[in-house]
Amino acid sequence: MKRRAYQVHHFAVHFRKTAVACITLCGALALAACSSSDGKDEAAVESPSVAESSTSSAPVDPKETATRESITAYGAYWEEMEKLYSDPTGKGAHLDQYAASAALKNAKADAKRAHDRGLIYTGTVALTDQTVAKVNVSGKVPNATVSSCLDVSKWQTVDARTKKPVSLPENRLTKYLILSTVEKYPEGWRVTRDEPQGKPC
Repeated sequence: MKRRAYQVHHFAVHFRKTAVACITLCGALALAACSSSDGKDEAAVESPSVAESSTSSAPVDPKETATRESITAYGAYWEEMEKLYSDPTGKGAHLDQYAASAALKNAKADAKRAHDRGLIYTGTVALTDQTVAKVNVSGKVPNATVSSCLDVSKWQTVDARTKKPVSLPENRLTKYLILSTVEKYPEGWRVTRDEPQGKPC
């Protein structure tokens, strides 16, 4: 009898421990399920606001856009000028993509005069202190006036045949102020006027 009572008591204790463990495990699983469900609900609530904030943006200022694009176009214009003056055939440059009107006409004529004399220009032109002095985006043709310091000290005039540098006046300006008019054409921004000011910078 004592042995049977001990077995019954031992079974009861084991059953209580098992039951407590099951209750604890079930409670933990239920809590995890609730937490997962709550997380999904929070994500569902937050996602529209995130999407809404990503699509909303500050209005674009037309003058700021014109300022940025005109300066970019002017830099590209001088990159094409380097190609135009360095190639006697003129086939390697696409200046008409960045210049028009008087600026395009004068550049092509001046490059041709140099090439006819057997001269080419090698090296690079540097632009610094670029600012937009004036911008107009409300007119029929949006335009900007770009002020730059043009550095041609590393843009050498050389003999096209011998590739030797040509002697130039020592007192010539190699860094000078230049004002340029840049206009927005249907195809993009174009430099229409390029005017050296004869002032060092």
